[in-house]
Amino acid sequence: MSNRSRSLPLDPPTPPAEPPTEPPRGGRKIKITEALDGRKVRRVPLLKRIWRERWMYLLIFPGFVYFVLFQYLPLGGNAAAWQDYSPFLGLSKSLWVGWENFERIFVDPELIDALWNTLLLSALQIVFAFPAPIALALLLTSILSDRVKRSIQMIVYLPHFIGWVIVVSIWNEMLGPLGVMNSLFNAFGLPKLDIIGNPDWFPALVTLQVIWKEVGWGTIIFLAAILNIPQERYESAALDRAGPWRRIWHITLPGMASIIVLLLILRLGSVLSVGFEQILLQQPIFGADAAQTLDTFVYFRGINGGDWGLATAAGLVKGLIGTILVLGANKLAKVFGGEGVF
Repeated sequence: MSNRSRSLPLDPPTPPAEPPTEPPRGGRKIKITEALDGRKVRRVPLLKRIWRERWMYLLIFPGFVYFVLFQYLPLGGNAAAWQDYSPFLGLSKSLWVGWENFERIFVDPELIDALWNTLLLSALQIVFAFPAPIALALLLTSILSDRVKRSIQMIVYLPHFIGWVIVVSIWNEMLGPLGVMNSLFNAFGLPKLDIIGNPDWFPALVTLQVIWKEVGWGTIIFLAAILNIPQERYESAALDRAGPWRRIWHITLPGMASIIVLLLILRLGSVLSVGFEQILLQQPIFGADAAQTLDTFVYFRGINGGDWGLATAAGLVKGLIGTILVLGANKLAKVFGGEGVF
């Protein structure tokens, strides 16, 4: 082959044809979008995409209807906070009173006492009840026998499935004046403990009931978080002669930090809700002064007392405070390097 033939330039490659922006028939335009890699793809219409995934949307539909009917439509009832609401007149005919109900909230002594009791019970549950599942999860992971571990898990999970009516009855039978504990004290010549019915014991009793009922169920998430920690970290720590407590402090707890922060942020959102049914069942025993919370206040003042406007305003303020706490805690978690909820 001659040198002349070698020096001939090659033909440039033919560029790929651009996808048509219009279909060959009908004259209807099709939207063309650009993918991340630069390719142009055709955008499928929304109705066609819904029809293509119709079975998935069908599975979502019952949950969607539930949230619309029981979560979003009732939000319109918050208008009663600005009314002298009467169920017989409805929202459209009740008298509008402006911010009067909100002004009454901050001068009502019963509501102030209920707010104080709610904050006290919520603080005790955050300090003692929230870390209890974490401690139990760490204890379960340290047990080598799978049979013993499964047996303990089955026992501690069981109280979660028991209703509060039965839970309160069990505790009354155990700690009441004629209960099992005082009967044993009487048999050994010891003085009785006045727990059930004593207002001074009510905050501690409620916290212990929550721990006993929910500690096992709360360990499920923390056990899953522990299982996701790579085992190589523990092996490296064992080679470096790190003891069990140092491995927990430097490996296990940091590996659980994200889920702990997430659950704590969500818990702060319900800081003004401490268990309506649990408190309501024990209020006749301990009295309204010790066992009155915001939820029971709204129930007795609104439904029983007929002061719907004040009760609605109190519930609306409670929800607003919970939202602010969640947003603030989420922002604070991100400031300190956490992921937050959103």
